[in-house]
Amino acid sequence: MTSLHADEAFLGHYQFSHDPFAPRVPGFKFFPAQRKPVLGQLHHLARYSQLLLVVTGPEGSGKTLLRQALVASTNKQTVQSVVVSARGAMDAGSLLRQVAQGVSAPQSDIRGIQAQVMQLTLTGQEVYLLVDDAEQLDDSALDALLALATGNAEARPHIFLFGQPALLPRLELLTEGEERFHAIELQPYSEDETAEYLAQRLDGAGQGIDVFTAEQVADIHAQAQGWPGLINQVARETLIEAMLAQRGAARPAGLSLQLPKKHLLALAVVVVAVAAALLMKGRSGTDSAVVPVAQQAPAAAAAGSEAPQGAPEGGPAIEFAGSTQPLPLPLVGEAQPVIRQPLAQVAGQGDGEEASLAEPAETASPTASAVPVPAPAPITPAPTVPPAAPVVAPAVPPVAAAVPAPAPRAPTAAPVQPAAPAVKKPAVAQAPVVKPAPTKPAASGGDWYASQAASHYALQILGTRSEASAQAFVRQQGAGYRYFVKSLQGKPLFVVTYGSFASRGAAQAAIKGLPAKVQAGKPWPRTFASIQQEARSR
Repeated sequence: MTSLHADEAFLGHYQFSHDPFAPRVPGFKFFPAQRKPVLGQLHHLARYSQLLLVVTGPEGSGKTLLRQALVASTNKQTVQSVVVSARGAMDAGSLLRQVAQGVSAPQSDIRGIQAQVMQLTLTGQEVYLLVDDAEQLDDSALDALLALATGNAEARPHIFLFGQPALLPRLELLTEGEERFHAIELQPYSEDETAEYLAQRLDGAGQGIDVFTAEQVADIHAQAQGWPGLINQVARETLIEAMLAQRGAARPAGLSLQLPKKHLLALAVVVVAVAAALLMKGRSGTDSAVVPVAQQAPAAAAAGSEAPQGAPEGGPAIEFAGSTQPLPLPLVGEAQPVIRQPLAQVAGQGDGEEASLAEPAETASPTASAVPVPAPAPITPAPTVPPAAPVVAPAVPPVAAAVPAPAPRAPTAAPVQPAAPAVKKPAVAQAPVVKPAPTKPAASGGDWYASQAASHYALQILGTRSEASAQAFVRQQGAGYRYFVKSLQGKPLFVVTYGSFASRGAAQAAIKGLPAKVQAGKPWPRTFASIQQEARSR
């Protein structure tokens, strides 16, 4: 049986419009839990950071779907996305050729690609280079990507790597501890998020989460450990096991043989055919014997009286379920189709379904042969021959027709309750915000940034082209917020930062203490060495 037949049985049993747990399904919606914040962070970093961005997670964590969502959510008029897959390993030459082809660069080297990116920037387009399976890149390809990400003062492509966690130690060795990339690790779903993810997948296929019990959902989450790729695999296996268990429970208790119907029918046909052959052989043996004419009539009459009533003239027949007309038996040795037990179960052949056999060949049953009449005996008296006992052919045991069991009924879908109409909430007037007293913001490129230790960290909050906007943000937030000026694409960019921390861990811990509005912008730690370099290069 082909996998297509198995899929049809699986879809038909649960009345799915398509396989809800296939890698690609029609009308798929991006699941936001644990992934939407990462998507927003990638857009923010692509806009304000000059670092190579790395997204890591184990196999089945949703890296490819996140990459697809990133491409889909960009502005196609201002961003040109180039997607490269490193599957099967890739060196620097192969990688640069694909990138050059994606941006239509005449030369497939770093300098030629950078020149083409600069031309696209002048026309108002940015370049996003996204690499799937990045852990399979060799070191030369990673070096080329780091060089492209550095770019120059005029233009640079935004590079995103999607790979497994083993990629990070290799990048650490290549950068020798310098801050040249930023890593984001994907997190698994919680049990509630797993249930919501399953419900979204099932809803797209026309069913609800009620096809699973609460225990099954918990077991799926435990086996998959919250990773979406494994959730799809375990959920599909759970449904197939439940389908087979339901069909096995519906099997009649009196059926002891664990053979498919086709096997049983083929076995019955062979037995009847062998019995018919023995009957033909026995009758031909009795016809060859010399029997007096006076004794042949009673034997023929006795043979004729043993024929079953209502049997067709063509010979014995067997009836199949669903047919009112008997079919003649096939010839001995005729091949019958065979399907193995597990595949037959998955194909949906339950006890209530009967597969029809191939059209049997017509056979003619033996009829009574004409008995030759011997010549008249000579006049000489012959000794009297005692009458021979009539030969009776062995009776063929009747074969009981296989009675199919009623087919199990498919579960009916629960009625869908109409959604309650949305109630519009009245607008609530917000209280006026009392602004703090204006404070004089730190001047851009002031002595404060230069006085900080290069190894310390600050939290980058936002970047804006308007100095007035940066000053207003600093005045509104109060102490600890400052801004500096850098050059981006030949124009000044005012970058707001917060605090000074001795380590990256301390800076990341401080993010949780920031106001919710500031945290929504996804602040990230960076060294004062990089800030001082950008301020000097302006």
